[in-house]
Amino acid sequence: MLMLDADTILNCLPFTTLVDELAALHREPIGLVDEMLMESMDDNDNTNHFFIRTGWQPEKAVGAKVITIFPRNNKARDWPSIQAVYILFEGVNGSPVACLDGTALTWLKTATDSALGSSLLSRADIESMLMIGAGQMAPHLVRAHCQVRPSVQRVEIWNRTSDKAQALCAQLAVEFPQIQFSPTTDLQPSARAADLICSAIGSEQPIIKGEWLKRGVHLDLIGAYTPTMREADDECLRRGSLFVDARETTLHHIGELMIPLANGVISEEDVLADFADLCQQRHTGRSSDDEITIFKNGGGGHLDLMCARLLHQHLQQP
Repeated sequence: MLMLDADTILNCLPFTTLVDELAALHREPIGLVDEMLMESMDDNDNTNHFFIRTGWQPEKAVGAKVITIFPRNNKARDWPSIQAVYILFEGVNGSPVACLDGTALTWLKTATDSALGSSLLSRADIESMLMIGAGQMAPHLVRAHCQVRPSVQRVEIWNRTSDKAQALCAQLAVEFPQIQFSPTTDLQPSARAADLICSAIGSEQPIIKGEWLKRGVHLDLIGAYTPTMREADDECLRRGSLFVDARETTLHHIGELMIPLANGVISEEDVLADFADLCQQRHTGRSSDDEITIFKNGGGGHLDLMCARLLHQHLQQP
């Protein structure tokens, strides 16, 4: 059985290749998906989560990711807040073929998911990006977006604690010397100026206001992953054209859409397309340079499975 550590996973393929191959896999049926979510409060009233996410593409592959999310780790012990392992099985006889560092797979899968959304929905000539959040996921998201949109010239990073934003800017400036990186402490003007806003903040109260969105902006929402979490307010959803990675894993599972659906702010028909629709050309995506596009990155076991398959296929090649 192939054992893939974090360094191997994160340095195996460029995001441009991963995005192209993930798009190709969405031309196949995504298969079966399921998940289990458990929550527990610790002694300091922090909510910890335990996930099991599964995906099964019959006759091709089946896999499961077991995940822990302990938000206080970054503050209390300098451990990753998200840790996981992934097991990939062969799809015909059910044999285990690979064990992957699930944390690295999560970072890679999430960043590739958002980058595919941007490649399908953002303007091809965007120049400025705002990254909201400077946690473990943020550098991978910035790398992915900048690789699929090489027109980006400026990236601002906002975080609740500004020192993390400063440190991430310094790190990424070494990797992308052609891009100007700067931390920002004032979210509103940075959001108003950005061509692409990528948000990865775990929040139960929206932090992005629709009135801030300029014409033509692409909004990439990642941080909400439970039924009570949101990053964008109702006005964002009213103003923008809504897209998701998969209807099956977003509409009735994540507060970003569940709450406005329940309140009548949007309807299911307002979600115009998911990756299957876009990659199979049932929907054309962005219709004009002035259109505001909103993409909800919901994840799901099918995306973990697809990315694990891609890594396994490439690393098995002589």
